[in-house]
Amino acid sequence: MPKNSDIRIKEAVCSFEPITFRAPVKFGGRVVSKSVLINVEVVVETKSGKHATGLGSMPVGNVWAWPSDKVSPDDAEKAMMDFGERVCDLAMLFPDYSDPIDIVYHISGEYAHLGTKILPQELKLAEPMPELAELVAASPLDAAIHDGFGRVNQINSYNALSKQYIHEDLSSYLDEQFKGEYLDQYTLREPKARMPLYHLVGALDPLTAAEITKRINDKLPETLPEWINYNGLTHLKIKLNGDDLNWDVNRVLEVEKVSAEAQAKRGCKEWVYSTDFNEKCQDAAYVLEFLARVKAGSPAAYDRIQYIEQPTSRHLKAHPELKLHEVAKQKPVVLDEGLVDYESLLLAREMGYTGVALKACKGQTDSLILAAAAQKLGMFLCVQDLSCPGYSFLHSASLSARIPGVAAIEGNSRQYCPASNRPFARRFPTMFEIKDGTVGTSVLNGEGLGF
Repeated sequence: MPKNSDIRIKEAVCSFEPITFRAPVKFGGRVVSKSVLINVEVVVETKSGKHATGLGSMPVGNVWAWPSDKVSPDDAEKAMMDFGERVCDLAMLFPDYSDPIDIVYHISGEYAHLGTKILPQELKLAEPMPELAELVAASPLDAAIHDGFGRVNQINSYNALSKQYIHEDLSSYLDEQFKGEYLDQYTLREPKARMPLYHLVGALDPLTAAEITKRINDKLPETLPEWINYNGLTHLKIKLNGDDLNWDVNRVLEVEKVSAEAQAKRGCKEWVYSTDFNEKCQDAAYVLEFLARVKAGSPAAYDRIQYIEQPTSRHLKAHPELKLHEVAKQKPVVLDEGLVDYESLLLAREMGYTGVALKACKGQTDSLILAAAAQKLGMFLCVQDLSCPGYSFLHSASLSARIPGVAAIEGNSRQYCPASNRPFARRFPTMFEIKDGTVGTSVLNGEGLGF
């Protein structure tokens, strides 16, 4: 039955904004020093004639979403930007009034044809666009639809996920065990007041002053102790190589040594790590040996590891032999690059993954649905970002603050591209001025996505 809150998309406009990094970041053997934001504005209307504009923004993130030895990073970036524009055109063709979950679900049915057939042929790409790249490029539109829905109905979008607003229950998007359930059962009515901030220790980041060859001198920290003191950090995400065991072990031990000294000086006794291999480990044996060596070198460092993120290939179906059950007996193992739909989540559980990394860049709709699935299945939850600056960081933070079980927020744009945060920092100082290692997420309670 039609609902008074239903919307139709009147207009969807896509634009692009270049982002320059103050320092490069390395992950998965690849270095990034710049990016492009895909910004989308969507005008929605209700049947009663009310209009509102929703906004969405996300870095292209092609180096992460589409690593390839057949398509160059520049060509992948261009294709993803083209995809972002075309899904906006698709959105304007969708004729019905409905809720944002239903609208995005139907529009996304065209993603595969666009990404694997149309664009590769028109742009002469050597391979189809991966599903992850499609989700990232479409995520600004997805966010803008949710934002516009909340704004036109004068409600926070996370509080418009009940049967009152949403047509289909979760069984339509997952399976029968979700019959009669809606997303309001898996989200919070108010954002968490404060959340710890995960700081990225990139593979190229200097840990100490002795490792700096030339200072940036922009008044921001440049070493790990400087960052710890500047932001009062208690959560550190350590990027690792995954194909150099000695380097990976030594990196964690060095981070522990440097952190312990810095934390002792400020009187902090408790802090944690996550370790991110960006799927470069050849098998579980590598991870097990890594953990054994870290534990032998520093039991304290081992104990601080909160979870391990995507140690082996994202291509789960192609590598069913990469079982991680033994690793998961020691630490939660979190699926990131490999999480693209419910099927991949279920397959990952069979392979030994015990947690999922939600990301706003994979789409607001899918993130909410997969968060519900992960909660039902009793999995570890975290939210990661994509060096999201400004509006996209606020979106990622709002997702973190509304999902039960997510304990911290990753936000590294303040490290690598802080200039893009400045207009938003003036409006939301608790989100960008970090002094005690936490982010003040209570402010993300406005209409739409909350900010």
